[in-house]
Amino acid sequence: MQNSKKIAVVGSGLVGSLLAIYLRRAGHEVHVYDRSPDIRKIQFSGRSINLAMSNRGWKALDAVNIGDVIREIAIPMDKRAIHLVDKLNFQNYGQEGESIYSISRGVLNRKMIDLAEAEGAEFFFEQKIWDVSLDDATLHSGETERGAWEDKKYDIVFGADGAFSRIRHRMQRQSMFDYSQEFLPIGYKELNIPANHDGTHKLDKNSFHIWPRGEYMLIALPNLDGSFTCTLFMPFKGENSFESLKDIASVETFFEKNLPDTIDVIPKLTEDFFNNPTSTLVTMKCFPWTYKDKVALIGDASHAIVPFYGQGMNAGFEDITVLHEMIEKYDDDWVTIFSEYEKSRKPNADAIAELSYRNFLEMSSKTADENFLLQKKIEKWFSDKHPEKWIPLYSRVTFSDRPYAEALAIGDYQNEIMEQVLKMDSIDKIWDSVAVENKILELLK
Repeated sequence: MQNSKKIAVVGSGLVGSLLAIYLRRAGHEVHVYDRSPDIRKIQFSGRSINLAMSNRGWKALDAVNIGDVIREIAIPMDKRAIHLVDKLNFQNYGQEGESIYSISRGVLNRKMIDLAEAEGAEFFFEQKIWDVSLDDATLHSGETERGAWEDKKYDIVFGADGAFSRIRHRMQRQSMFDYSQEFLPIGYKELNIPANHDGTHKLDKNSFHIWPRGEYMLIALPNLDGSFTCTLFMPFKGENSFESLKDIASVETFFEKNLPDTIDVIPKLTEDFFNNPTSTLVTMKCFPWTYKDKVALIGDASHAIVPFYGQGMNAGFEDITVLHEMIEKYDDDWVTIFSEYEKSRKPNADAIAELSYRNFLEMSSKTADENFLLQKKIEKWFSDKHPEKWIPLYSRVTFSDRPYAEALAIGDYQNEIMEQVLKMDSIDKIWDSVAVENKILELLK
């Protein structure tokens, strides 16, 4: 337990609510502010990419003994189901028994707020925080940005208010603050596969479903009620783009031609397509993440990434794990806690941003490529034989808690080796031979 401080967390999302639990366990008074209504009292739909919980996320939840409660609302996915136009392929994740877990963002967020309130955190919804005074951790709230503001004084403020954080907006006005944001020319739209009449899933419920089509792709993740949350990723402009799908006829024709096995399972295709918004995808980087011992950014407020590695939430939860480690190590020295926290997390946040961007290319194009599938098959075969010498990149990111920066560096090194292995004569026929095994062992030296 630390000396108790009055702490504000701005943002009641997944990272903000878990952070509130950790801070309450450390003995602090915690107030959580959010400009939106209480998510537990409204319908949450139309702008969601289902979450894929993996090791880093579970580690943060298990450390405060709430992992098992969350597992009750999660569905394990042990493989990718790759829907090509004319066939269906399956590709296992990791080793036997390793899965990522599909969780509805809305369901999880509601549960996390309940758990944080049970710990004693106080939540204040529909409270618009427009600014923060960095030197004395005072929040400024009001109905409008240019109207009357109320001051709320705290000892520490955490900005957990997402990619377009108001807390970070104030920090950006400091001297020597680095900031960049980059939007992909690709947007996303939510669609829905409902359950069968008996409540069962229309597709394999323990798979992460992908329809890879190069410049665009569709994914589907299972929900507890038998439905799937689908996300269509497409360029905003061009031949196959959101711009080109302008009416019911063009949407129906596009899906019948390019995604034919979805027609029967998405009954409200055009209704969902035109009712749900088209959302943007942004990578945001900044530094520093903290100001003295008063203000700190966490989660998407400090490192928003695109969703293609399923690590956004996991990376945000790992921020909390690292922050907690620094609290354990430095006790009440918040200057050092904040300094060591950002120093530890920044290179790893940059690494997962790069990996997430690359994984769009893998999911949308390479999962349909024979050479890529052969490479993955060789890597899994070699890893099974020599687990101490080769852990595939995906497993390093998803099924371990080793640093993201380490995973990126080793993954690049392994890919260079595999490029040479794939050039071997008749590699498609000898991929599991002693010759290939020896070639990899030789290149690893």
